[in-house]
Amino acid sequence: MIFPEVRPRRLRQSAAVRALVRETSLSPRHLVLPMFVREEITDPVAISSMPGVLQHTMDSLRRAAVEAAEAGVGGVMLFGVPTVRDAVGSGADDPDGILNVATRALVSEVGDALVVQTDLCLDEFTDHGHCGVLAGDGSVDNDATLERYVLMALAQARAGSQLLGLSGMMDGQVAAIRQGLDAEGFTDTLLLGYAAKYASAFYGPFREAVDSQLQGDRRTYQLDPGNRREGLREALIDEAEGADVVMVKPAMGFLDVLREVRDAVHVPVWAYQISGEYAMIEAAAANGWIDRRAAVLESLLSIRRAGADAVLTYWATEAAGWLRER
Repeated sequence: MIFPEVRPRRLRQSAAVRALVRETSLSPRHLVLPMFVREEITDPVAISSMPGVLQHTMDSLRRAAVEAAEAGVGGVMLFGVPTVRDAVGSGADDPDGILNVATRALVSEVGDALVVQTDLCLDEFTDHGHCGVLAGDGSVDNDATLERYVLMALAQARAGSQLLGLSGMMDGQVAAIRQGLDAEGFTDTLLLGYAAKYASAFYGPFREAVDSQLQGDRRTYQLDPGNRREGLREALIDEAEGADVVMVKPAMGFLDVLREVRDAVHVPVWAYQISGEYAMIEAAAANGWIDRRAAVLESLLSIRRAGADAVLTYWATEAAGWLRER
């Protein structure tokens, strides 16, 4: 049957009908808020390339986490910004390091209301800005890095983190960390494998947010943006190694990968709407070129439609508020 018998516009005739037949939903529980906490500051510091996003003090971090919980956000992902860095990222597994101190504070503050999560990567803590330990030739030593990751995982689990975000893209990281946690009794600690994490041009604002010391790039361990099948392969490997959730990052430029991963694995799939994606929409909205609220919600809905069970986004709290108004 074709027109005039078939009239698809019947399903679009009113807001009520459109809502009733909508295929993809977006709710506050689908959103995770990334947060930055910086050591030894007395007031929050604005991140110039990410309008509205802050490097938090401990006090402002607590307040922002409570606000996120009250908005119904599903979780928060913590990133630490230390004052002292070294070649092996010693601050990452220091119980008194900024990330672990902040984790304990937020678990106490909001741990019953949302999932407190922590970034497990060395880049914020190393003086060279790479995600692992360097070998003598300056390359990232995969297996030596795994040893540091296990120690970092144990420190975060002891601090109370409910989910560890394994973002370093080292081969075997999920298996090594799962084994290390289980051996110490942390069998309930969730692992989020950043399985398909691409060497994207859109990470720039994040590097300001964590005061990155990176020289060069991360193309020897993050994925080539031209590779779709490789992203799927990495996700399948992480699932086989024991990841409870797998990630595709960035989100909007890799929706095809996200869809294929969602169709292939049997664990939840998340996506990270990264700093550059955030900055582009904020800049366009600030210039009056787009409707900010509509663009934010559409971008999040598109990521959900492509297959993400949850989305890490810097708009999490604000978007949750908009969604609750509906």
